Amino acid sequence: MTDSLLSAPLARLEQHDAFIHRHLGPNADEVARMCATLGVGNLDTLIEQTVPADIRLESPLPLAAATPEHEALARLKAIAGRNVVNKSMIGMGYYGTHTPAVILRNVMENPGWYTAYTPYQAEISQGRLEALLTYQQMVIDLTGLELANASLLDEATAAAEAMTMARRVSKSKSNAFFIDKACFPQTIDVVRTRAHYFGYELVFGKAEDAAMHEVFGALLQYPNAHGEVTDLSETIAAAKAKGTVVAVASDLMALVLLRSPGAMGADIALGSAQRFGVPMGFGGPHAAFFATREAHVRSMPGRIIGVSKDARGKTALRMALQTREQHIRREKANSNICTSQVLLANMAGFYAVYHGPQGLRTIAARIHRFAAMLATGLRDAGFDAGSDAFFDTLEVDTGPRTAAIADAALAAGYNLRQVSATRLGLSVDETTTREDIAAVLSCFGAIADIDALDARVARAGGKLPPALLRDDAVLSHPVFNTHHTEHEMLRHLKKLQNRDLALDHSMISLGSCTMKLNATSEMIPVTWPEFANLHPFAPREQAAGYLEMIEGLADHLRAITGLPAVCMQPNSGAQGEYAGLVAIARYHASRGDAQRTVCLIPRSAHGTNPATAQMCGMQVVVVDCDDNGNVDVADLKAKAEQHAARLAALMITYPSTHGVFEESIREICAVVHAHGGQVYMDGANLNAQVGLTSPATIGADVTHMNLHKTFCIPHGGGGPGMGPIALAAHLAPFMADHVVQPTGDAGRANLGQGAVSAAPFGSASILPISWMYITMMGGEGLKRATEVAILNANYLAARLQQHYPVLYTGSQGRVAHECILDIRPIKAATGISEVDIAKRLMDYGFHAPTMSFPVAGTIMVEPTESEDLHELERFADAMIAIREEIRQLENGTWPADDNPLKNAPHTQADFVGEWSRPYSREQAVFPLPWVAENKFWPSVNRIDDVYGDRNLFCACVPMSDYES
Repeated sequence: MTDSLLSAPLARLEQHDAFIHRHLGPNADEVARMCATLGVGNLDTLIEQTVPADIRLESPLPLAAATPEHEALARLKAIAGRNVVNKSMIGMGYYGTHTPAVILRNVMENPGWYTAYTPYQAEISQGRLEALLTYQQMVIDLTGLELANASLLDEATAAAEAMTMARRVSKSKSNAFFIDKACFPQTIDVVRTRAHYFGYELVFGKAEDAAMHEVFGALLQYPNAHGEVTDLSETIAAAKAKGTVVAVASDLMALVLLRSPGAMGADIALGSAQRFGVPMGFGGPHAAFFATREAHVRSMPGRIIGVSKDARGKTALRMALQTREQHIRREKANSNICTSQVLLANMAGFYAVYHGPQGLRTIAARIHRFAAMLATGLRDAGFDAGSDAFFDTLEVDTGPRTAAIADAALAAGYNLRQVSATRLGLSVDETTTREDIAAVLSCFGAIADIDALDARVARAGGKLPPALLRDDAVLSHPVFNTHHTEHEMLRHLKKLQNRDLALDHSMISLGSCTMKLNATSEMIPVTWPEFANLHPFAPREQAAGYLEMIEGLADHLRAITGLPAVCMQPNSGAQGEYAGLVAIARYHASRGDAQRTVCLIPRSAHGTNPATAQMCGMQVVVVDCDDNGNVDVADLKAKAEQHAARLAALMITYPSTHGVFEESIREICAVVHAHGGQVYMDGANLNAQVGLTSPATIGADVTHMNLHKTFCIPHGGGGPGMGPIALAAHLAPFMADHVVQPTGDAGRANLGQGAVSAAPFGSASILPISWMYITMMGGEGLKRATEVAILNANYLAARLQQHYPVLYTGSQGRVAHECILDIRPIKAATGISEVDIAKRLMDYGFHAPTMSFPVAGTIMVEPTESEDLHELERFADAMIAIREEIRQLENGTWPADDNPLKNAPHTQADFVGEWSRPYSREQAVFPLPWVAENKFWPSVNRIDDVYGDRNLFCACVPMSDYES
C-alpha cells in the first residue's frame, strides 16, 4: 500500500476531496455490501430504481470541485477580512455584548448543545428543557407577566405574532391594529407585511394616542426607538378599557432597572434577548422573548416548557400544550412556527444565571451611566440630546453638522445611527467603555473630563424617572444566585448537557428532519469576530465580506435549485414558506388576479403548509392521496379545474412527505400551471434531490430550503434555522426586501417589498456553515451525499421490512431518503404503540424516529448520509431486538401492562433497589451487549403528559423538587 502511494499521482495525495469522505458515513466497501443486500450491482442502479428518469438532471451541478477543509477556512477567512468591525452605536434592537467565555466554549461551540433535536422526546432532553425553563423564568421576572414561551424567531416577527394573538384574544369587533410610530422601523415593516394578508387595518400614532382609536390591539415600544422612557400605565389602562389587547415591545437589559410592562398593565411583552450574551451576527440568530397573562396561554404562539411528573413521581419537564402544534391543528394553528431559537435562548438564560441579578443590575447601570454621561457632555457642548428620560439611547439634533459628525465618528471607528439629515442616534451597550465616551464626544467637538462628567451624573442619579424604577425583586430563584464562578457555571452546564442525547452520542434518525453531520470546520467561522460582531444595519461598505459570502452562497443555491433568484431573509423553514407564498400572492395581485386565494395542499403535507396558507389569507383545499401515498392526480385535476378562477398555488413536498419520489410530479405541476396557479415546493426533503434533480426540473416556481437540514446548520435543540427561498424569474420582483437596509442594489426589482424577518439577511451569522459545507463538498460531493442518503434509507428499510412493514414505496419498491414503518398492526395485536417503541429506544441509546407523522401510528426513519454501516446496523439491531420483545407479549411471556416497552425508559433508579418486574434488570437497561459500552441513562422515567397539561406550571420549581 505504501509503495502504491509513493508512486500515486500528486492529485490523489493532495486529497482535495477528503472532506467528502469525512461527511459520508459508508466507505466504498460498505456501499458495495449495502448494494448487495439491496440486490443492486452499484449505487447508480439503485438511483435509477428510485428517482424517475424524466426528472433526473442531465448534467452535473455547475459548482466548483471540492475544497479541503483548511483551504476552505482560509478562503472564508479572507472573505471575512473584508468586513470592517466598527464599534456599533446604531442600536435599534441590536447591541454589542460580551458572551461569557464559559458559555461560548461550553454551549455555543459545543456539539452536545448545538446538535440536539427539538425536545419532543422529553425523557432524554431534560437538560435543555431545564435551561429553557430557566430562560422562561428570566423572561417572566423581567417582563412582570405570568407566562413566557421558550422563544420566537426575532423581535419583529414576535411583534407580528403579538398582533395575531391580540386578534384571537380580543373581544373587539374592530379590524384595526394600532402601532406606536416610535416602534423600530424593521418591526413596523414586518408587522405591515403580516397585517396585509390577514386583512387588518393598521393605525399609526403616538403611544399616548392608542386609546383614541377603536382597535383590537396595540403595539407600543418601551423604551422606544428614540430612546425615550415614558410611563405607559395610563395609556395601557385606557386602551384596555376599550377592549384593546396591549403588547409592549421592550428590552430585557432596560427591564433589569425599569418598571415592567406587566406592572404597567400590558397583556403581552416581547422583544429580543440578543444583548444577553448573544453576538449581533449581522442580524441573527437571536432569541425573541414573548410573555403574556396566564389566561391567554392557549392563544400564545410558540413552544412553552412546563413542569410535570414522571412514572416515579419525580419532577420532570416537557413541552406543554403540544396539541397546539401545527401538524395537528394545521390551518387552525395559532401560527406556522415550528421551531424557536433554543440554542440562543439557552445562551441568554445562561447569561442571566452567570451574572445573577446583581451582576445584571451592575451591567445595566453601567450602560445607563455611559448614556447619561454622553447626554450631559453633549448638552454641555450646546446640543439638544433629546428626551430627559432614557435608558441607553439618545437622539441628538446635529443640524447642518450631521454629516461631518457622522464622518468624524466613522473615522474614529464608530457607527452612529443616521436618523435624518439633521439628527443622529447613539446607543451604548455592555461593550462601551469610558474611552469610547470620550472619543465619541470629541467627534461632536465636545471635550470633557470623563471623571468629572461621571461624578456629575452619579450625583444626579441618572436619567431614569424614579417612578419608573423597579421596586420588585427579580431573578430570585436559586439558579440565578448560585453559579457565578466559572467552576460552578461549568459544572452546571455539564450537568445539564449530561441529561441530553445529541448527535455526539448516537444517530438521530428523525424522518423529515435530516440530522446529519454538522462538521467542526463548518462551525468554526460562526464565532469569528468578523462575522459575530457586525451590526445588521452597519454601512454596506463595512459588510463587504458578509455580502460576498452571502452572494456566493446564493449562487450555490441557484445552481442546486435551478431557480435564478434567492432571498436569504427568512430565518426558519416556516418563514421560508411564508415568504414564498407572499411572493406568489404579490405576483397574482400585480397581474390583477387578487381573487386567486385558493391553495391546494395534499393530505400528506407538513402541518406548517396549511398554517402558512391561512396566514397568507388563502383558502386551503385538501387534495387526496391514493393508496400508495401519492397525490391523487384525478382529485388534483378535479379540484384545480373546480377552483381555476381562484387558484393561487399548490404546496407540495418533494420527494413526498411519504418518503417516495412521485412519478407524476411533472404532470401535477403542469396541471396547476394550466389553471393559472403557481407551484410552491416545500424543501424539507431537498436532501434527496441535490445533484439528482431540482425544484426547477420538476416544475416548481418557488421553494424554501431548510439550511438546518440539507445544508448542515445544526438544529440547536430546536433552533436556530434558516429557510431562504429560491424563485423563478417572474416571482423574483416579489421577494422580501428591507425598509432599513435594502437587500440588493438600487436597481433590483424587489426594492421596497415588505420584509418577513427583522434583519435583511435573517440569521446571517450561521450562513457560513452552509457556505463551508457546499465549498468543501463541491458539486460531485453533494450529489454523492444525496445518493448515500438514499442508499442508507433503503438499506434500513430492507433490514427492517420483515419486522416492521414499510408503508410506502415507489413503483420499483424503493424509498427516497426516508421510510415510514407501520406500527399499527403491532398496536392492534399487542397494545404496543409507536410511543412505546420510541421510549424503549432510549434504553438502547437512541433518539426515536419521527412519530405519527405524516401517518398516525407510524414512525418515519431518516438515517442521512453521514451514518456509517456500523451505526446503521446498531440502530437496526435495536429495532429488531425491540420487535423480539414485542413478540414476548404476543406469546404471553410478559403481561401487556408490565414489560420493558410499557415501562420504558429505564433510569438508574430502576437499576437499584427492589425489583419485581417479569424481566431482568439487565434486560431493562442493557438489552444488547454493546449498550453497556456507551450507556446513555435517561434522567427521568416516562413523563406524564396529561398531568403536565392539567396542572400547567411553566416557571422554575424549587431546587428541592429536582431531588424528590
